[in-house]
Amino acid sequence: MTDAEDRKPQSDEARSAFVHPSGLVAPADSESSTTSEFAVPDGLAVPKPGTESETTSEFALPDGLDVAPPPAHEPEGSAFSTPRTYSARQAAAFTPPTGVPLVRLPKDVPWQDRMRTMLRMPVTERPAPEPVQRHDESGPAVPRVLDLSLRIGELLLAGGEGAEDVEAAMFAVCRSYGLDRCEPNVTFTLLAVSYQPSLVDDPVTASRTVRRRSPDYTRLAAVYQLVDDLSDDETHVSLEEAYRRLAEIRRNRHPYPGWALTAASGLLAGSASVLVGGGLLVFVAAAVGAMLGDRLAWLCAGRGLPEFYQFTVAATPPAAIGVALTLAHADVKASAVITGGLFALLPGRALVAGVQDGLTGFYITASARLLEVLYFFVGIVIGVLTVLYFGVQLGANLVPDAALVGDPRPVLQITASLGLSLAFAVLLQQERSTVLVVTLNGGVAWVVYGAMHYTGEISPVASTAVAAGVVGLFGQLLARYRFASALPYTTAAIGPLLPGSATYFGLLGIAQNEVNRGLTSLTKAVALAMAIAIGVNLGSEISRLFLRIGSAEKRRAAKRTRGF
Repeated sequence: MTDAEDRKPQSDEARSAFVHPSGLVAPADSESSTTSEFAVPDGLAVPKPGTESETTSEFALPDGLDVAPPPAHEPEGSAFSTPRTYSARQAAAFTPPTGVPLVRLPKDVPWQDRMRTMLRMPVTERPAPEPVQRHDESGPAVPRVLDLSLRIGELLLAGGEGAEDVEAAMFAVCRSYGLDRCEPNVTFTLLAVSYQPSLVDDPVTASRTVRRRSPDYTRLAAVYQLVDDLSDDETHVSLEEAYRRLAEIRRNRHPYPGWALTAASGLLAGSASVLVGGGLLVFVAAAVGAMLGDRLAWLCAGRGLPEFYQFTVAATPPAAIGVALTLAHADVKASAVITGGLFALLPGRALVAGVQDGLTGFYITASARLLEVLYFFVGIVIGVLTVLYFGVQLGANLVPDAALVGDPRPVLQITASLGLSLAFAVLLQQERSTVLVVTLNGGVAWVVYGAMHYTGEISPVASTAVAAGVVGLFGQLLARYRFASALPYTTAAIGPLLPGSATYFGLLGIAQNEVNRGLTSLTKAVALAMAIAIGVNLGSEISRLFLRIGSAEKRRAAKRTRGF
């Protein structure tokens, strides 16, 4: 026997001494001289394989429990996969007891109301979009649709529109192209919109920053018309056509030239001075001061100065003319001249938009707008207060109550309110077709205020709030009648109600070292401004009570937090 043949049996014998089918080590049939410490000692019974489980894990299932095998096609690691314990029979447990309400939005209401209604709904309860969409068979171009909605929202927000209406317009654009699962978000300087096709697809998000603001209501009306055409089922507007129309809206020139804006500024200041008791000479002086201030503000804007300094510079010429007339002992009411100049500068629309955003739940945007109003107001205060301080030091005898002395002149004051609203509409670059309507709305506002304050002897704050409510009510009804924005019908109409005289008397009291009287008058000015803002918003909300909105018979709103 060779050496290889001699080694082979020994190898097999050694393997049989160590390897056992059950995984344990058992001795060979014959007596072995193996010295491994893992060998099973003699006399120990070893169970046969397969008779009893030898699993030592504490998670092992006991005998007699039948478990269905897991599906082989189950995806691993997906957060959106259906759980194993999910059963279609138990799906009804997630339905509310009252069922899911069927939401029907009537087509005869403006798109603003329909889109605002759906924005206040949960995503799962929104009605599905119309089957006819404005895109090809491959589906909507999601990035381009989101970009179009952002560009439209930028024009609306830069024009002074409220945050809720901007979100409604952005949602209307996305929904018109089939993107129903989208969420727009509007702040003071940032616009964002997110679209998620389904629960398992990645969302697409786009944003845009608003850097420049210019009140151009003609452009605002054109944007509203574009959104209305996109929301209309009978008007098929492609993406290319929508971009072309949007580019034309951006390129359109203002309807009024620069000299017309300067003349409108003078007419506004002169009319405001007549409202507070001025005559012909006061009208001319206030108009000249306002036009000088407007030109100086344009010069500062051309040099790149911020708006804060523009308001400061624009407030100095009317105050300087009023102080000069007082020093010259002219028989005029200098207080009326300065008050008229303040009317042309007070940011009434920014204040109304700020309060409106706060009342509708957009607190960040409301805080930013009110802070902007505060900065503008501080700029006006610095400009007027500087001139008044030097005027008092030079011996100008400025009587605090001079502007309000005299009996009310209803016909002249109504005419002045009409002129003030007309000038305000021109400064806001409104369409010429809306100027007459908003002028009449401003005259109605002053008639209501005069009847309550002068005839009924009601407090000016309450009279201002009611008159502003009438402005908001008529403005919303006119806007719904024409399927347009309410801004062109309300902003210029609140011009006669602005607290110009209270602001001036407060600044004069501080300049004459009578701080308590000045702060009291400034507090009154703030109360009047808040009354205007809340009245306009309340009138707008009251107007919706007479309209069919279509969201479970009423528009949904946020509930009270009750301290939580």
